[in-house]
Amino acid sequence: MKPSHKASDGHRPPLQDLSRREFLRVTSLAGGGFAIGFAFSGPELLAQAGSAILDDTAKQFTPNPFIRITPENIITILAKNPETGQGVKTSLPMIVAEELDVDFSTVVVEQAALRPDVGAQFAGGSRSTPDNYMRLRQAGATARTMLVEAAAQTWGVPAAELTTQNGKVIHAPSGRSLTYGQLATKAATLPIPDEKTVRLKKEGEFRVLGSRIGGVDNPAIVTGQRLFGIDQKLPGMVYAALEKCPVYGGKFISANLDRVKKQPGVLDVFVIEGTDNINGLRPGVAIIATSTWAAFSAKKQLQVEWDETIGAGHSSEAYATKAVELAKAGGANVRSDGDVNAAFGSAAKVVEAAYSYPFLNHATLEPQGCTAWVRDDGIELWTTSQTPGSGQDLVAKTLNIPKEKVRINFVRGGGGFGRRLANDYMVEAAAIAQRTNGAPVKLTWTREDDMRQDCYARPGGFHFLKGAVDASGKISAWHDHFVTFGYLSTEKVASSADLSPDELPARFLANFRLDQSIMATNVPTGPMRAPRSNALAFVFQSFIDELAHAGGVDPVQARLDLLGDDRVVQPSQGQRGVPYDTGRMKGVVKMAAEKKTATTAGGAD
Repeated sequence: MKPSHKASDGHRPPLQDLSRREFLRVTSLAGGGFAIGFAFSGPELLAQAGSAILDDTAKQFTPNPFIRITPENIITILAKNPETGQGVKTSLPMIVAEELDVDFSTVVVEQAALRPDVGAQFAGGSRSTPDNYMRLRQAGATARTMLVEAAAQTWGVPAAELTTQNGKVIHAPSGRSLTYGQLATKAATLPIPDEKTVRLKKEGEFRVLGSRIGGVDNPAIVTGQRLFGIDQKLPGMVYAALEKCPVYGGKFISANLDRVKKQPGVLDVFVIEGTDNINGLRPGVAIIATSTWAAFSAKKQLQVEWDETIGAGHSSEAYATKAVELAKAGGANVRSDGDVNAAFGSAAKVVEAAYSYPFLNHATLEPQGCTAWVRDDGIELWTTSQTPGSGQDLVAKTLNIPKEKVRINFVRGGGGFGRRLANDYMVEAAAIAQRTNGAPVKLTWTREDDMRQDCYARPGGFHFLKGAVDASGKISAWHDHFVTFGYLSTEKVASSADLSPDELPARFLANFRLDQSIMATNVPTGPMRAPRSNALAFVFQSFIDELAHAGGVDPVQARLDLLGDDRVVQPSQGQRGVPYDTGRMKGVVKMAAEKKTATTAGGAD
């Protein structure tokens, strides 16, 4: 059997430790193939192996974290991290496939569940590839090495005479070849080599990485298969909606629960007391119904009285007024280089400007939601979370359930952008599932819920800027009074509401000053794609344009002048930790300008 390239979403429970001796014994007994990974498992693995032996329809042995090969030559590679559209369900298995040396179109990609033996499982900070690249290469290369050794022993030839290609081990002198499936059982009996002895490919040998490969889920997506959180369906499932206070931190007082319980399709309506964790289980009214439509329809009939006193004084207008007051009063100095005031006094021109930007919702294409199923042995969830491990911790702590009894399955998320780093929807679904008498429940937020109940990113902010240019039009001084937010605090900046003292144009101007003031907000905040920069770049680049105009300098040239000579600029206060290569930065500016000129010349808008 040679499967075409496809994806699988098989769930596996967390596994325990398995010694190498047990691994070899069990793989020999199962006789079903070859598996390799790291931190293999014990009791669960033995149980799976026993099932494989006893069940005539289950002849493959599947305990491994990353690679599974059956005698039928079915090669399965695990996609370890959550997929929210960033492509890691394809790219991480590609890394393994490269070193394993297989044709990726023949590989079965299986989405992992949350498990302890594959390393950290999250989607955030663009870390999936850099954090996993070498480990996954090593996993693939180790498997390839063992398959080569299995072929060498089978043929009685030196391993050095063998090569691999597209899932086969080849002995060129004799013209013989064996598929990995034909070698799987033999390879399973071999000891795992020391990773220091395993040769990794050179980049010039790559066949998979660097090639154009479509997403493994693409065929399923375009044919409407059930991949996303909102698509989940289980036997006997019921459906839920949740109404929460429109003011963050508000408390429930009363509601017309009896009337809503009488709405068509409604099975239960009840109050969730919630906790004080703004990114956890907040107070609300839950509705369980026979369909999502019935739950949503009943939700519209809810009339809830909330205690909204915590929201007094919190509004966009109030924040804007307060920001102006704080700017006039002066803030705490964060960075001071040179003598900004003296530079302003001797400048050819001085420009002042005020910039602001609002709180932004992530607005993922798929609203938040989660499926949960409470049974005697714990609770199982199907989630789109970017941080499923944190979600497991949140559910366990909030509902007082042992962590090992909270099982997490990954399903594809319709966009993440940082919103699904929070796990409020997970713990909500889990809490509602405790009321369903053993029926699985799917919680779905309405689009309105999603817009109102976000952990807002990017956080709003205000910049009161003053800049100077010299007689040649070059920027000579810069002062930014940044007014930002703290969650219920004027002492600590809220999540993603900070500004690094190293942020451009700091380190590139001799006279630079950054001051900061903090306003308290009751709005939860969090990161969004290009955290911080998606707001800060608008402010700083726009002000550079203003200064260039004031100095009579082309805006492109103004940026090149600001960056200066080609060099590497080191972080000065341990902030970003990444040096700036001005040569590369200027190259980007020039390329952008050239492409804009070419586009304009071509008549495009």
